[in-house]
Amino acid sequence: MPHTGAHVDYDVAVIGGGSGGYAAARTAGSAGLRTVVVEGGRQMGGLCILRGCMPSKALLHAADVLHSARTGAAWGLRIPKAGFDFKAVMARKDAIVGGFARYRQKQLTGGKFTLLRARGEFTDAHTLRLQPVPGRGAKAVPASLRARHFIIATGSTIAPAPTPSLESVGYLTSDEALSLREPPRSLIVLGGGPIAVELAQFYGRMDVPVTLIQRSGQLLREFDADAAQTLARVLRREGVKLISNTRIVEAFRRGRLKGVAFAHQNRTKRVTADEILLATGRVPNTAGLGLEKIGVALDYGRIETNASMQTSLPHIYAAGDCTGPYAIVHIGIEQGEIAVHNILHPDRPRHIDYRLLSSIVFTSPQVAMVGLSEKSAGARNLPYLTACYPFRDHGKSLIMEATDGFVKLLADPATGEILGGSCVGPSGGELLHEIIAAMHKRMTVHELAAMPHYHPTLSEIWTYPAAELAERIPLPSPS
Repeated sequence: MPHTGAHVDYDVAVIGGGSGGYAAARTAGSAGLRTVVVEGGRQMGGLCILRGCMPSKALLHAADVLHSARTGAAWGLRIPKAGFDFKAVMARKDAIVGGFARYRQKQLTGGKFTLLRARGEFTDAHTLRLQPVPGRGAKAVPASLRARHFIIATGSTIAPAPTPSLESVGYLTSDEALSLREPPRSLIVLGGGPIAVELAQFYGRMDVPVTLIQRSGQLLREFDADAAQTLARVLRREGVKLISNTRIVEAFRRGRLKGVAFAHQNRTKRVTADEILLATGRVPNTAGLGLEKIGVALDYGRIETNASMQTSLPHIYAAGDCTGPYAIVHIGIEQGEIAVHNILHPDRPRHIDYRLLSSIVFTSPQVAMVGLSEKSAGARNLPYLTACYPFRDHGKSLIMEATDGFVKLLADPATGEILGGSCVGPSGGELLHEIIAAMHKRMTVHELAAMPHYHPTLSEIWTYPAAELAERIPLPSPS
């Protein structure tokens, strides 16, 4: 693909065509700004569609269906031995991802903005040098472009291995684990975050013996301990071996097997398996952009921004995983839209607000939270009252044989305003949205407790902790 050698001027240049970048470009183009998207990935679509949300949840749902079939005796169902065709499971996932990717590609080429298939590097604060990405049918790319404003939305990449020996032994990343043609005979998972636990449960339900080794003392360290303990209990019940409070010493080979040596309880221990999955997280994808050269401030590779999504250079903004602090799709989209609003309306800027920050882990049971947790409230010395209610005492979950977990509410002890909610249980991510909606409108526990809920439903479980807190918190006096 040849360079044209010409300079092209734009009002806004968006670097990256994933969820945050596309949201920014769509918003800017719709507002009449001359907009270009520079997308340098091998495929178009972004992490969520290609290697994150969509493929992982497609596989997890398949594993959920298989698990339900295998446990059908709980409902009096006689189901012959439930098996699976791993290639077919992956093929269905590929078809779903392909459909979403084609739709995103159509959006990116829909005409509201220019799309350039290239990698970009800043040569000065307003100029981006372009290196074309090879591909059939791709348009010619100029040698460079100039823009008044930039929005960097380059996403994230797999975190480096914790020890160099892993590189020589070889390992899977989440990218490969979501695309295997055959399941490994056994698997070591390194990590204890959402990616690690989701893939550990998926492969465990696909009859792969799994050992999960994590550095932290609990799974999902951002969540409260009771949530992590519930998930750990379920994973162990399903056969996943969990080892916490470790430090990886080295990786090694033993015949056809791969192994990991780790420090645990003042001893060095070794575990071997057919494969190792490194699931210790992702890091901002900012290398090679030339940001240091033009003075954009970075924090260990993460682009620093203010609440308006501006970097240390006011005309350059950032959105999504490359800036954080949370690698969540809807937040990246909001950040991109806020950046464009502030380019258009510098006199009335919008700011990102993480009050309704939510997190969902799509294991079974699902683990979800919004707003404050007990851990985060304690770290900030914020006063709160809390109440829980277990699924094991709830009508609809008993019918479903889905009795692991609980719901929890945190409330302001003076006003009763809902400050946070957690749900560990069936459809936890869906149930969480009732509390997101309540918090969005700044509802109190008194209002939530009084709100009608149909019986028997899963969602009515929220009324029990709400009613308990409403009894403990006096109604504010009428003004």
